[in-house]
Amino acid sequence: MTTGAVLATGALTAAPAQAVTAPTITAKGGYLMNSSTGKTLFYKSPNTHRLTASTTKIMTAKVVLAQSSLNLDAKVTIKKAYSDYIVSKGASSAHLIVGDKVTVRQLLYGMMLPSGCDAAMALADKFGTGSTVSARVKNFIAKMNNKAKQLGMTNSHFDSFDGISNGSNYSTPKDLTLLARSAMKSSTFKSVVKTKSYKAKTITKSGSTRTMAAWDNTNTLLGWNGTLGIKTGSGTEAKYCLVFAATLNGESVMGAVMTASSAANRTADVKKLINYGYAKIS
Repeated sequence: MTTGAVLATGALTAAPAQAVTAPTITAKGGYLMNSSTGKTLFYKSPNTHRLTASTTKIMTAKVVLAQSSLNLDAKVTIKKAYSDYIVSKGASSAHLIVGDKVTVRQLLYGMMLPSGCDAAMALADKFGTGSTVSARVKNFIAKMNNKAKQLGMTNSHFDSFDGISNGSNYSTPKDLTLLARSAMKSSTFKSVVKTKSYKAKTITKSGSTRTMAAWDNTNTLLGWNGTLGIKTGSGTEAKYCLVFAATLNGESVMGAVMTASSAANRTADVKKLINYGYAKIS
């Protein structure tokens, strides 16, 4: 059949899915999957080890939410060790106040929205085993690495609960996407990461209620074109990262970009990948 005959029959009105042009991203690494099927839709250096920055906190949340008989309303008393840690590291903070009682659920919001390293440390201390804060935190990080093995994250290693690397904290775009897919199966995790702003009410030392200043999500893409999360990351060496998930008209994509040179480039890359993913699936 000639091209003219095909055109005459109208057979070319719908382009096949594979005709969609793959985007060019500026980030050094990227990965995209169809989250319904797990099929790879795009990759760029998918298995190259890169610093994860605060996307590490996805694993921290995953380990917490995987605890058996987890009580999200259990209260954790904020210790001076947590505030000392963020001061010493110049780390991002949920501005938790020493002596306040904060629930596990609130700590998840404090960790995932404003990227509070104090909230991350409180969770690691609460769910690690040992007789001291440092022992419990170390034990919790071991749980993170065990979970990575279980999830098939063969190119990942964690040496911190928050992404402030101690020399050996790395993952890959593909591994972070595998982690995201697993984490998003938790309705609690999903609810937390898609929240734009959250106000926690904590209990002070004297027993009164303190309304914390709002925790705003660092992920500016939330709500854009069906974006549901998941976590930003940035650092001097890690540059800019984002693990993302989006669903529109029944089509779901998930992925990660790592080592983007700026926050603006990171956003542009993710937008390209989400649009490409929808086009590939439809």
